[in-house]
Amino acid sequence: MTAGPGQVVGPSVGPVVVTGTGTDVGKTVATAALAAWGRAQGLDVGICKPIQTGLGPEQPGDAHVAARLSGARRVLEVRRLAEPLAPETAARVAGQPQSTLEGLVSPIREWLASPTATDPPGGPTGGSGDQTPRLDLVEGAGGVLVRLGTDLTVLDLAASLDASVIVVARAGLGTLSDTELTVRAVEAAGLHCAGIVIGSWPFDPSLAERCNLEDLPRLTGIPVLGRVPAGAGMLSPAEFARAAPAWLRCQLLTAFRSENVRTRKRVLRQ
Repeated sequence: MTAGPGQVVGPSVGPVVVTGTGTDVGKTVATAALAAWGRAQGLDVGICKPIQTGLGPEQPGDAHVAARLSGARRVLEVRRLAEPLAPETAARVAGQPQSTLEGLVSPIREWLASPTATDPPGGPTGGSGDQTPRLDLVEGAGGVLVRLGTDLTVLDLAASLDASVIVVARAGLGTLSDTELTVRAVEAAGLHCAGIVIGSWPFDPSLAERCNLEDLPRLTGIPVLGRVPAGAGMLSPAEFARAAPAWLRCQLLTAFRSENVRTRKRVLRQ
């Protein structure tokens, strides 16, 4: 299903925003799986969390959890708020300034422009000393319309970064409506929805969960790119990195990178 470890499959794919149909759908572990998949393709993978809420200053945030599981080395967390609330609400409760689009996007753009690893001449990828192609994953907070700041959503962040979007969805009853609404919101914003990842796929799926695998792409027009097994976040980093690439489809890179899609996005925003 995937290329072998160290195999570079093509140029960098640009930033990808990982959002969800809501909270607790498995975004962080799905982000880790995407990162492990990218590393297995020979990409230099980075993970960014624009706003982390609900954790103290010394606790590992979502980006660091995903990096630990996947082995990704480039990690960025832009802002942290202590209360386990939506970011806008958490800032208000704490009496702190609201996040702004520029305040979040500027450090992310600097991070995206930072030097990446190089592929040594004659190295495992047969490289020429050029920079290694990269995949930068930006994990949102909650669903696409959760406020990161006043009148600021994940969709605004994705648009400013010219990013593709992956939607992490639940497996069971109710996911069809939630996922279709999320995909419609992404596309209404003129963004490219690259696909859907099931954030927690049960060991013994029910009839509804099996049917949802067929109904989700039929109703949304977006492919299901993979299924992360329930409990995957409890694996050791070595076990996770070894297993995760098989959870995702080999067409994933094509879903990310399409010149036609990027042209369509620019036209929609004009």
